[in-house]
Amino acid sequence: MKNIRLNEARNQLKQIFTETIDTIIMALEAKDLYTKGHSERVYNLTSLLVDKMNIPSQEADDIRMAARLHDIGKIGISDMILNKPERLTDEEYAVIKNHPVIGAEVLKKIKEFERIVPIIYHHHERYDGKGYPDGLKGDAIPLGSRIISVVDSFDAMISKRTYREALSKSKAVNELVKNINKQFDGKIVYAFLKVLKDIGIEY
Repeated sequence: MKNIRLNEARNQLKQIFTETIDTIIMALEAKDLYTKGHSERVYNLTSLLVDKMNIPSQEADDIRMAARLHDIGKIGISDMILNKPERLTDEEYAVIKNHPVIGAEVLKKIKEFERIVPIIYHHHERYDGKGYPDGLKGDAIPLGSRIISVVDSFDAMISKRTYREALSKSKAVNELVKNINKQFDGKIVYAFLKVLKDIGIEY
């Protein structure tokens, strides 16, 4: 009887946790028109990618959750910048670049998120060390961050923005390959291309 009650309590907490995450994402999507649907697509593709790479279950779950929440820091960015119909100025882009830091600050206060905070904080680092916020290079960048970087970039490229048309999937794939060992980890790019083929995305 005690075990049944414990399981019920765990299930209730898990449900509350899931609903809290959904609420956070809904709040962000109401603020940032571009993010609507983007986080879910990145989550779905990341889920397939971590399976393809045979990442251990706990780490895979952490990466999936980080993918779902990777842009949560944009909740602290001005609506005028997030939804600006023209290209951002250098000053505005500098503000946008702070969103991984804001996201990490928001989530580090929640114990259940402690393992995903570094993944979100570093998801805009580059494999060649020219990314942000810390300029980490190569395998010094958390694996989850390197994975999300590939998927996030692909979805961003094939999505229409107010200031540009969407790239074709073929052009987006070419950009990923062209930037292997520059922006992206090569082994992750090639695993991702296999995922795209698995789900019938032609490029």
